[in-house]
Amino acid sequence: MSILVNKDSKVLIQGITGTQASFHVKRSIDYGTNVVAGVTPGKGGITHLGVPVFDSAIEAVKETGANASVMFVPAKFVKDAVREAAEAELDLCVCIADGVPIKDMLEIKEMLRGAKTKLIGPNTPGIITPGEARLGIFPENIHHPGRIGIVSRSSTLTYEAVIETTRAGLGQSTVIGLGDDMLIGIDFVETLEKFMADPDTDAVVIIGQLGGTYEEAVAKYYKNLKVKKPVIGFVAGNAVPFGHKMGYAGEVITKGHVTAQDKQDAMHDAGMIMVNKINNIHDELMKLFPQNA
Repeated sequence: MSILVNKDSKVLIQGITGTQASFHVKRSIDYGTNVVAGVTPGKGGITHLGVPVFDSAIEAVKETGANASVMFVPAKFVKDAVREAAEAELDLCVCIADGVPIKDMLEIKEMLRGAKTKLIGPNTPGIITPGEARLGIFPENIHHPGRIGIVSRSSTLTYEAVIETTRAGLGQSTVIGLGDDMLIGIDFVETLEKFMADPDTDAVVIIGQLGGTYEEAVAKYYKNLKVKKPVIGFVAGNAVPFGHKMGYAGEVITKGHVTAQDKQDAMHDAGMIMVNKINNIHDELMKLFPQNA
């Protein structure tokens, strides 16, 4: 079992003929990901990496039944790519690009409000269900099928959490990088809700970071759950204040919580197991699942 993607996911690649796309898509195909289509406007009709290429996502979905996409498109084209994915009624789209303008992200979030399509990213390594599907740029060799869900806002620390769960002998059910940007698509609450409902996920690791109030929101959600799985949390940044001067409006947006410690405290108060070092995740997993010690 997994969340959001698995071996049955039919994946299309928006921008498949680009250099970076070609490199990572080949790795995903070699990993076993069911890539059924590519989209590059003006190149419809060709085959690339053994995959048929179409001029639009709508055409690709109609011909192949694709239900998820990975976007290898420049930041300035992300809004149009998301719009196309939503119009094609894909279940999921993954945006790798960083530097997507805030204005575009505000429009994207409004565009997806109430839509069938969910967005992971931007500025994300993507999502991987080990042994089944890799959508993005995750280093697939460090992942192993298992029972721990991982969701993170810090790309690099996601890999560290993966290593710690593997070191504990537990592996991963699904690993999701939400994206490092201030404005992102799906958040901790949405993903944790899915992990809580997944019968093959025994515990969840959450990696937070400075900026926004996503960690406080998931803390509130978790605190109010009647039945819950263990969650191990880590917030990057120690007690360093948020990295730029915050005016009154910024204080309103962040609700005055501008340090990693504020976020850690909120998550701890909600009942999450908080660690101060990323490698302590292994120790806490050993306490939760001593049979693996």
